[in-house]
Amino acid sequence: MKRFIAAFAAGSVFLVLGVSTSVAQEEEKSDVATPVELFACNYNEGKGPADLDAAAATWNDWADDAGVDDYSAWTLVPYYSSPEQDFDFLWLGGSSSAKSLGKIQDDFLSNGGAARQGFNDAINCEAHVNYATLEIKAPPEREDSSNIVISFSDCDMEDGVSFRDIAPALGDWADYRESNGSTSGMWVLFPAYGGGDEDFDFKFIGAWQNLEDQGADWDQYSADGRHKARELFAGKVSCNASRVYLAKNRRMGSSDDE
Repeated sequence: MKRFIAAFAAGSVFLVLGVSTSVAQEEEKSDVATPVELFACNYNEGKGPADLDAAAATWNDWADDAGVDDYSAWTLVPYYSSPEQDFDFLWLGGSSSAKSLGKIQDDFLSNGGAARQGFNDAINCEAHVNYATLEIKAPPEREDSSNIVISFSDCDMEDGVSFRDIAPALGDWADYRESNGSTSGMWVLFPAYGGGDEDFDFKFIGAWQNLEDQGADWDQYSADGRHKARELFAGKVSCNASRVYLAKNRRMGSSDDE
């Protein structure tokens, strides 16, 4: 927790130091971190994606009846991955505030009933963690937000480097990507709850409409972007190879449904 507080205190200057892009500024994005919860899940014996779909549908019915309008969720299936990703899928969900997320969780734990049982019958989730999330680059309006591509990298700051030192570089990187036609969204996630022995300082997240758009960023990075990245980040931060997931939307909160 001490490590998170230090990272988050540095992160609080993130947008103040200019990390928000012109797109984010036009939309008057907040500089306040928002909560994201992440479950790592496997199917129970004899169960599969169809059972998850049924459980998610029952949960959505419960959420509709409970008036849940401030929770968005996706399930993420590994695409580019390794045996270290020892799970069938991730559940990624979040709200506009931790209080709102907590209320939704309280209601589900107390009154979830059939929805909770539906998930218990279909899946088991050995990890449930919470992150404080800051947006670096807002994605453009999606043609289809029901299916997107998401990447995760674990990043470490070099000795003597704080998040305050790399915040301007991340802002410059977002502007550079924007100016070179990138359609990705970008976020950083600081571990808050559920871990305790992380071997990274933060996660760097990218999201695209599809694999073609993600591949376009790959091509641009290979041609020229790597030189800009070296200029901005050398000696400050290093990230491991990204894991890429195919994400299916399960619910869209009213604040995200635009």
